[in-house]
Amino acid sequence: MEIEKLTLAPMSIPEAQQQRLKELFPEVFTEGGKVDWDRLRLTLGEQVDVGKERFGMNWPGKADCFKTIQQPSIATLAPAREESIDFDTTQNLFIEGDNLEVLKLLQKSYLGKIKMIYIDPPYNTGNDFIYPDNYSENLQTYLEYTGQVDGEGRKFNTNAETDGRFHSKWMNMMYPRLFLSKNLMKEDGLVFISINDGEVNNLRMICNEIFGEECFVTALIWKSRQNVDSRAQSGVSIDHEYIVIYCKSISRLKGKEIDKNKYSNPDNDTRGPWMSNNMLGLATRAQRPNLHYDLTDPETGIMYSCPESSGWRYSKEAMDQKIKDKRIIFPKKIDGRPREKIFLNELSSTQTNFSSLLDEDLVGHTLNGTREVRDILGENIFSFPKPVSLLKVLVEQGSAEDDIVLDFFAGSSTIAHAVIKLNLENQQRRRFICVQLPEPIETGQSSNKDFKTISDVSKERIRRVIAHVRKEQNEKQTEAKKTLFGTDLKDIDLGFKVFKLNQSNFNLWKTDTEKSAESIIKQLELNISHISRDASQEAILFELLLKSGFELTTLVSKEAIAGKSVFSVAEGELFVCLEKELTLELIKGIAEKRPSRVICLDQGFQNNDQLKTNAVQIMKSKGVIKFQTV
Repeated sequence: MEIEKLTLAPMSIPEAQQQRLKELFPEVFTEGGKVDWDRLRLTLGEQVDVGKERFGMNWPGKADCFKTIQQPSIATLAPAREESIDFDTTQNLFIEGDNLEVLKLLQKSYLGKIKMIYIDPPYNTGNDFIYPDNYSENLQTYLEYTGQVDGEGRKFNTNAETDGRFHSKWMNMMYPRLFLSKNLMKEDGLVFISINDGEVNNLRMICNEIFGEECFVTALIWKSRQNVDSRAQSGVSIDHEYIVIYCKSISRLKGKEIDKNKYSNPDNDTRGPWMSNNMLGLATRAQRPNLHYDLTDPETGIMYSCPESSGWRYSKEAMDQKIKDKRIIFPKKIDGRPREKIFLNELSSTQTNFSSLLDEDLVGHTLNGTREVRDILGENIFSFPKPVSLLKVLVEQGSAEDDIVLDFFAGSSTIAHAVIKLNLENQQRRRFICVQLPEPIETGQSSNKDFKTISDVSKERIRRVIAHVRKEQNEKQTEAKKTLFGTDLKDIDLGFKVFKLNQSNFNLWKTDTEKSAESIIKQLELNISHISRDASQEAILFELLLKSGFELTTLVSKEAIAGKSVFSVAEGELFVCLEKELTLELIKGIAEKRPSRVICLDQGFQNNDQLKTNAVQIMKSKGVIKFQTV
């Protein structure tokens, strides 16, 4: 075994897509790893469309969307322990940064792990989203926008309705984000997208292309406005919005729990509680003559006929069997109609389908969301926030115990509030990941001097919700130190880790460097030491975890071995040593822990080839599968 260099290169989206294609069609790849398109066409038979004209959607900038998707991120996510709650133990995340860069950084660690995505993206009303001037944004754009670096780079602007590419800009913003988010979804995952009439058609077309038209689940109708809007010049008050739902492959909503109060057992039937059900069908005598017959009560001999327009639901043979099994309830009055017994314990499911028309009494309106934010933060900061009751219903439909719920347009983090509340009510442990751009708050929008950006407000809302829940639960604890729901407070995740998008802790060679002697010399100087001077051990650790495919909430503990600090990841599966002076005793101590993987700093060997050779042999003798340096 040799020491392997841990690649610092970001995940390549094209390579990942090619790997997925290779898993499905290995026969279409040549010896050099290239795709043989002719062989792929033969493999797919007549399903390949090679004509110039085909059904689809195109718009200015769509080709640049794929360039944006394929452009790797050279950023990292830096931990902000001081802004977090229960940093070392919580499974919840808040990430401050541009969601496109963040989605790229999460590709390796969260690939196929997200059960539910909910986003409330900008509705494209003309001034409600920021976007770079030329469609292609990157880390440099973000750093300049947030004032972290100086420069005359691209700046973010609002999307004016007078712009000739008003809809195109919005679509160029949405397409890469939805494309990358699909990679993160589990095979039974669902994505919920709030939208209004302005872009709902374009959104559906984008999602049809990314997820597939067959993966469209439904578009829920939400009555967002409680009172009629009398200002509308059209004479129509637009009182609703949509929540468009797509699945990754095959999935469905959970549905609604049946009302078990409708089941009883007044006749002490040994089969248990039952309810009576109508047995009339929908077919006329002309359509289904075999379903039109008289039904006779075996005890009274009274005959009951069915309407000419409907008939019975079952054939005479099936009905005779039901009578024999005492499943038919005959009326006491001659003008009544027989009904069927439906037993609770024989139901294949206790769920009924979920209505596409959301119950406004259950989910609330934007007015409820506004009041909630005001009650929590003490002022109105957001326009038309979604109510917690709405997102709680959606989260309940789209996720279950231990599932991860992602919102990469987090806003005021209503989704985090909903997950916390639902976990408390159902005694479950869903996890949330919120991503929000630190968009500056306009002057006068908030009286709180600490609220400089939307992400500041978002994080503070989560903190105050957690504080309120802790206080409420402490007040309701019993003498046995149990909460109202019979669960210890420590078993409910009331914390969140904060990470912030930033430059990599490693000095990567910039391929787009100007081809001049001065620029190249500057690059060489920066790469004399490939680790940034300002990088902390913890920041380096989490960047390595992302690059190694570990989740940001993976359990990490710090151990002292041979007088040095070592990080144990995932209960000893991986050991990371970031010490700049490695010793033989340290190497032996790490190997004795028998981890599967070990990562050390290359400079820690201080050019001691003998120590490297011994380290390789020691790790191999203790069963370490992968020994890497960076």
